[in-house]
Amino acid sequence: MTVIARWDPFREFSTLQDRMNRLFRESYGPEGRDESLTTSQFAPPVDVYEDEHNVVLKVEVPGIDEKDIDVRVENNVLTVHGERKVEKEEKEENFRRVERQYGSFTRTFTLPSTVDAERIQADYDKGILKIVLPKKAEAKPKSIKVNVGSQKTLEGKGPSKAA
Repeated sequence: MTVIARWDPFREFSTLQDRMNRLFRESYGPEGRDESLTTSQFAPPVDVYEDEHNVVLKVEVPGIDEKDIDVRVENNVLTVHGERKVEKEEKEENFRRVERQYGSFTRTFTLPSTVDAERIQADYDKGILKIVLPKKAEAKPKSIKVNVGSQKTLEGKGPSKAA
């Protein structure tokens, strides 16, 4: 027996809409839309650069107290963890838009073998966490002097003549 089914070109759109609705419900959860927008995990931006002596990370963490930032090195992995807390005030404010992100963050970086983990330093100034990773002495570039000019030939032999 052959069954003929009516083709509905909009059925895929309906399925997509259901999936999107489920995604938003799961993201914002039962606690309400406003709370979910203000307390989320975020990843602060990081600049990484290198010179001949150090690898340097600059982590942008404005509005976070230095006591709320933890920097660790374990098993050749640098971990930066912190938290930006929601500022609760006594008076009720009616926010129209909240773009600043709150909550905790964790950033991890695998250290290159050239870094001396014993001498890592971290400084916090004006919302920027600067982590200096010094390179090991053997990893630093070495300058080798090249002699040019009147060099004696090996064992008194001159250049070989082609026959």
